[in-house]
Amino acid sequence: MTAPMTLGSGSSSWADTVTGDTVGIININGTIQYDGSTSSPEGLKAQLDAAEQNPHIKAVVLRVNSGGGVATAGEEMSRYVRDFSKPVVVSCASLDASAAYMISSQADYIYTGETSAVGSIGVIMSVTDLSGLYEKLGISVDNITSADAKDSGDGSRPLTEEERAWYQAQVDQINDVFIRTVAEGRGMDEAAVRSLATGLTFTGIDAVENGLADEIGTLEMAVDKAASLAGVSHADTVYLQSNTSDLSRLLDIMGSTDEDTASRALKELEDRVGLE
Repeated sequence: MTAPMTLGSGSSSWADTVTGDTVGIININGTIQYDGSTSSPEGLKAQLDAAEQNPHIKAVVLRVNSGGGVATAGEEMSRYVRDFSKPVVVSCASLDASAAYMISSQADYIYTGETSAVGSIGVIMSVTDLSGLYEKLGISVDNITSADAKDSGDGSRPLTEEERAWYQAQVDQINDVFIRTVAEGRGMDEAAVRSLATGLTFTGIDAVENGLADEIGTLEMAVDKAASLAGVSHADTVYLQSNTSDLSRLLDIMGSTDEDTASRALKELEDRVGLE
């Protein structure tokens, strides 16, 4: 595969870098959330739109290494993958779970490693009750609310039974959306997906056996499959990512590390995107 090149808004030369049949690779790495990266709805859509508009991009591979994240972000990203007009193949790295798997399930084909962790179909809502600790510390919280349940889950008191039932119903509803999305994407019966929705991950071996993935294979095999689905015998590869993702990462490094590390990061950025 070729070295990474940057496609996306703000790049004046990206159209010139892709001139032949090409498979675009998009990294979905880390927490699924609203941070503008390709692990967010906005970031993923920007790259899919760029791939959609470029006639040389024949298919896309999602290289997924994520344990999930925000349910709504996963829902949006799943829709973008499902509605993408060109072939999409997933290559699972070490982890493809929860909201990340929700996204992957919409692809045309899923490769996984034998030892990858795949699935974790389920929903969690965490509510922490700190009232016992507050009492020991002599802290008194006096909430003034517009409704009795407005302070539910803020940590100052335990949930009432009614509030717990309310939140449980929300979790169950979101889980139903998750199961339905996976069933539609994988062409499976909802009951079959529900039986796998234990919240636990499966090894890649078991995921292929139970239908959550299609085949054991590498990123290179996923690229070949994507090209084949697009009817292309040979394709170059290019990493689709925004310029801002690199800059944001550089700024994060500069804000939390020493000068030498930041200098090395800047040099790497210059090498990758041709800064002058």
